[in-house]
Amino acid sequence: MLTAFARAFKTPDLRKKLLFTLGIIVVYRIGTNIPIPGVDYRNVQACIDNAEANQGLFGLVNMFSGGALLQITIFALGIMPYITASIILQLLTVVIPRLEALKKEGQAGTAKITQYTRYLTIALAILQGTGLVATARSGALFQGCPVASQIVPDQSIFVTITMVITMTAGTAVVMWLGELITDRGIGNGMSILMFISIAATFPSALWAIKEQGSLADGWIEFGTVMLVGFVMVALVVFVEQAQRRIPVQYAKRMIGRRSYGGTSTYIPLKVNQAGVIPVIFASSLLYIPALIVQFSNSNAGWATWITANLADTGATPHIILYFLLIVFFAFFYVAITFNPEEVADNMKKYGGFIPGIRAGRPTAEYLSYVLNRITWPGSLYLGLISLVPTMALAGFGANQNFPFGGTSILIIVGVGLETVKQIESQLQQRNYEGFLR
Repeated sequence: MLTAFARAFKTPDLRKKLLFTLGIIVVYRIGTNIPIPGVDYRNVQACIDNAEANQGLFGLVNMFSGGALLQITIFALGIMPYITASIILQLLTVVIPRLEALKKEGQAGTAKITQYTRYLTIALAILQGTGLVATARSGALFQGCPVASQIVPDQSIFVTITMVITMTAGTAVVMWLGELITDRGIGNGMSILMFISIAATFPSALWAIKEQGSLADGWIEFGTVMLVGFVMVALVVFVEQAQRRIPVQYAKRMIGRRSYGGTSTYIPLKVNQAGVIPVIFASSLLYIPALIVQFSNSNAGWATWITANLADTGATPHIILYFLLIVFFAFFYVAITFNPEEVADNMKKYGGFIPGIRAGRPTAEYLSYVLNRITWPGSLYLGLISLVPTMALAGFGANQNFPFGGTSILIIVGVGLETVKQIESQLQQRNYEGFLR
């Protein structure tokens, strides 16, 4: 492994890509620590250090921003607006015929959809920035902190607009940095920045577990969490790499004097075909009722029930609903992203068939049957992995941003595997050896 990294840095063009990616990462991390104008940084740090301050509602977005959200920096929104815009455009592609036609146009259509994603990202950044500023001004960003209402001392309209514009510009810069990594660096830029944002919170979260521990000054809890983390990484790698390969054969065709086809290939159907999207959907949907209660400041019966059962991540209704939503969105997302009828039609068009299955509708029905069979274990796996933070909260007294839980570990492992594969493929093109011999 170490020799493979050494060969990667010895290759001039690959070394330039790696160093460029590292440089962009450094710029991104610097931006996540620069506070925006109009914020009292000392009060923000006092609330972050306050153990009684409740940060649960914003934990997911804060994790994706690398801790920049709660510090209210220029990159406070991080890449969440871009992720949300990408998911919305992907869902609308199935619903709106115009977007579906653009998707089928190839590179030109993809470039147009990417442009729409950028515009929607800016619009969502303005909306989310306004909501974050309003939350910070009202003191609801850190519930239980004595100086929460003094985070934004000057609440004039000019300061508010300046703060929103600064965070929106920061989101645009983050989007630009991600595209630079994609074009001139290694891996997918947005995924790399997401990886760095989550990984940046690991050291402080692990050290907090050690500090809160009581057995042998916390080292036993720390070691147990590290062991659980390694087991979870191995499990996630195993499931993420698992796939059902459906064999496909292509009949020979004579075009002129040349023979085409006659080859054998396969359709890889991953066990976790939906990735981390169902977890993000379920988390976002469960945050909506708690946010409504928080902004309404109501003490009615419905608000009390939501606070006790849905806002509390350790409550039984929250756990059951969270698990069921993840399973539902796993099937929903697979259904809209993989079209068995379209795959069957393309196979039939080019003379392909699955051995033992007739071409056309029987092939589509067979693909749909197999996809449903493998989505069940994939969705259950996602639900169980996502409940790890809740179990850690009960077992170790950890906070809701448990480092080896749910969304974070799925993204860390997924992005890490894809980036290593890209580096390995480029090494094999030059040296015929990758990371694994």
